[in-house]
Amino acid sequence: MESQLDRDISSLPPEAQKQIRDFVAFMKARYTPGSKMKTRGGRLTDDPFIGMWSGREDLQDSTAWVREVRQKEWGNHQ
Repeated sequence: MESQLDRDISSLPPEAQKQIRDFVAFMKARYTPGSKMKTRGGRLTDDPFIGMWSGREDLQDSTAWVREVRQKEWGNHQ
């Protein structure tokens, strides 16, 4: 039997469904006993997400990147 949550997720576009899968995988890793991710304590710089986009050339100018993403997503509706 399909739950309401399953139906809600199925109604989303594929990219949104991928984001949900990624988030669930992140949460499982964070809360799995013995995982390397810590739920509290430790240094922020030790978290795996720090620096994950450091090598991306397209993010060197974050303002331009946001402007471009918005343009692609919403067109020229200023």
